[in-house]
Amino acid sequence: MAGDKVIHVTDAGFDAEVLKSDKPVLVDFWAAWCGPCRAIAPVIDELANEYDGKAKITKINVDENPVTPGKFNIRAIPTMIIFKGGAVVDQITGAVGKATIQSALNKAIG
Repeated sequence: MAGDKVIHVTDAGFDAEVLKSDKPVLVDFWAAWCGPCRAIAPVIDELANEYDGKAKITKINVDENPVTPGKFNIRAIPTMIIFKGGAVVDQITGAVGKATIQSALNKAIG
C-alpha cells in the first residue's frame, strides 16, 4: 500500500522514530477501513519521495496502535501531525490536497 520511502511506525517505535528524529516528521494517522485515508495514500507516497532526506514521512495504523492516537487526541482520520524536535508544529485533519500538506511540511523544514 505505501511506497518504500514511507516509514510505518508503531506505538512501541513512535518515540524513537518520530519524537527523537533529527528531521521534521509527518505522521499520517490512518486505518485500512477509512476511505479518505486510502484516497490520500498516493499523495503520502509522493511526499515521501519528494522530501526524502529533508523530512520523514510516516504512517501509523490507529487500529493496530491505539496508544499513540490517544496521546495526541486523534478524533478523526486521516489526521496528519508534523513534529519537529519532538514537538507538534502543525496538524491537518481530513483528506486535503497535496499543496496543503506540502505547505505545512515546508514551514516545518524552514
